[in-house]
Amino acid sequence: MPNVTYLAKLGELTLKGSNLKEFENRLVNNAQLYLETVKARVLLRAGRLYIEGPESSVPAIEYTLSHLIGITGWARAIVCEKDIESMKKAVMQVAVQAKNEGAKTFKVDVRRAEKTFPMNSYEIAVACAEDVFEQNIMAVDVHKPDAFIRVEVRERCFVYCDRNKGRRGLPVGVSGKGLLLLSGGIDSPVAGYRMMRRGMKVDCVYFHAYPYTSAEAQKKVEDLAAIISAYGIDTHINIIPFTDVQMRIKEKAPENYSTLMLRMCMMKVANMVAHRIKAQCLITGESLGQVASQTMENLEVTESACELPLLRPLVGLDKEEIVNTACEIGTYETSILPYEDCCVLFSPKHPVLRASVEEATKIFESLEVQELLNEAYEKREIKRFAARDYVAEHFAPASEE
Repeated sequence: MPNVTYLAKLGELTLKGSNLKEFENRLVNNAQLYLETVKARVLLRAGRLYIEGPESSVPAIEYTLSHLIGITGWARAIVCEKDIESMKKAVMQVAVQAKNEGAKTFKVDVRRAEKTFPMNSYEIAVACAEDVFEQNIMAVDVHKPDAFIRVEVRERCFVYCDRNKGRRGLPVGVSGKGLLLLSGGIDSPVAGYRMMRRGMKVDCVYFHAYPYTSAEAQKKVEDLAAIISAYGIDTHINIIPFTDVQMRIKEKAPENYSTLMLRMCMMKVANMVAHRIKAQCLITGESLGQVASQTMENLEVTESACELPLLRPLVGLDKEEIVNTACEIGTYETSILPYEDCCVLFSPKHPVLRASVEEATKIFESLEVQELLNEAYEKREIKRFAARDYVAEHFAPASEE
């Protein structure tokens, strides 16, 4: 029997019909990708994901379950024999640990998947809770307990305290592939994460205008790509040298249209990258009305330069909601570092608020910028960040016991 067993509850994917197996297989495969360099085994049975391994694999397994999208919760479980005395001992062990972590009340919840077991769920719960209550470990509260102690009677018995929230959504990879326009701001990493939660594999494109934007600004964006790769299994970032394009815009475009022209140029190059990597859509961190370039009219202008569908997962969110998610996924502190991207540095004092597609298209054509866009695309640099590499670097390799 393995030293440790972790159990995770599946999320939204359990609602699928005839294609359920595809979603389950993807979830298992994703977990295995995180743990490629670790001695751990991933299994899925009857709506539960199990990860088993030696004690040395615990940090890697917990990192995996903290980032794996498609589960509602996870816990380290005690595995015991299917007899009531073994269950009672395991419940007591979990209860003592929960008390040490600050819980004052508890409830035992039993799921008896193995129907041949002679006691029903209620009888098991009463028997397992009795010793905890009588030994004054914690008080019983069946309505709002501090600790839910779960007992699952299956081919073996699993006892655990359900205290770790999972990453709800669909397993990454079941909803195609998108290309995220990643900047150094707060919004775009959150947009990428939200699409990952809908099962999308996400790669990135970043536009760099050296020397007007610094090497630190590029490093900042690469760090953001690395952070979100922890949720999306891996990601490639395409770094596009955009200085010549921005200088052309500065020379030939009306100042109040310069941001919109930059956005249109970015969309044109992003389309090229997307076709190359076989992405099916573009993704941005735009939110309706947040800045001048994100009025309804200006969003329409930006989208007019797209060949592929343009997804804006943050379009209806306010800044506080976006910041909360950025803090949750660990991108906020990096996003607020004082290294500005090219959009900020070249933004006009008085940008046009309600441009028309017709007028913007005429200005764009007058820039005669397509050759520069092609050159920028050809000079792109590609870097890859993968969760498995992080696990390999920070946690015990397979050779360790």
